[in-house]
Amino acid sequence: MLYLASQSPRRRELLAQIGAVFETVDVDVPEVRVANEPPRAYVERVACGKARAGLQAVIERDSNAIVLGADTEVVLDDRVFGKPRDAAAAAAMLRALSGRTHEVISVVCCASTKGERIAISVSAVTFAKLDAGEIERYVATGEPFGKAGGYAIQGRAAGFVAHLSGSYSGVMGLPLFETVRLLREAGGRRDGS
Repeated sequence: MLYLASQSPRRRELLAQIGAVFETVDVDVPEVRVANEPPRAYVERVACGKARAGLQAVIERDSNAIVLGADTEVVLDDRVFGKPRDAAAAAAMLRALSGRTHEVISVVCCASTKGERIAISVSAVTFAKLDAGEIERYVATGEPFGKAGGYAIQGRAAGFVAHLSGSYSGVMGLPLFETVRLLREAGGRRDGS
């Protein structure tokens, strides 16, 4: 059986979009960057931590489990923008991203009793210049909360994106091309078998 170690509605929607039959498993993995940890290493560590925790949660009842863990972070000038804790933090993130190109690093880890495989998707997203009013109105919608970098590319923030080079689904939180490849390599068909 295929499991998704995430409660993210976006990841569930994306995995269903490729025809996957899966169950979700709730895991609690700290998302705290270690001092001097490179952004890519941090995202990989968190994604694999989720997959491992998910596998541990289901292995006793399903020895053939394949568990996907994923993490996505927005990075600008080596600074990792997590999820904003409040409106002020969301506005600060958007001001920093305004008129600039940032990276979105998305890592998928596939874990089973046979081992782990990972895939990394790095996308470049360029924001238009945002004025204070646009930022204030966007933050007031509540959409930035729970989103890396304080924005949802699939939501109202789509209007901020002047250019995207990379994976749209990766920016949303689960790069589908890479996920399909991992599932194929792991021997798990998308239908959950």
